[in-house]
Amino acid sequence: QVRLAESGGGLVQAGGSLTLSCVASGSIFGINFMGWHRQAPGLQRELVASLTSSGTANYADSVKGRFAISGDVPRMTVSLQMNSLLPEDTATYYCVAEILQSAWDHYSNYSGQGTQVIVSS
Repeated sequence: QVRLAESGGGLVQAGGSLTLSCVASGSIFGINFMGWHRQAPGLQRELVASLTSSGTANYADSVKGRFAISGDVPRMTVSLQMNSLLPEDTATYYCVAEILQSAWDHYSNYSGQGTQVIVSS
């Protein structure tokens, strides 16, 4: 089994900062990338940021310049530093990863339970 455990959500005023962290555990042979999705009420889930095992980061246009993803994907950890938060950043944030469970398997996508971020105006 694979588990992605998120931490660090909460309530913050607009303009403030929060850091989310995620640790993967379980039967993991390899990880292609780790990252963060978010879903606001009534909206579709969207990619926020991702980090490949080689260290390449990718961001949604809406968070570029404000959010920074970091971590060590081969060591199964990733964090998301969120600065200059806006009310529209309010959402449930999910840690996601593309994981290989064995040498004979194929990569599959996994998601954590989510952590809520609320930005007040």
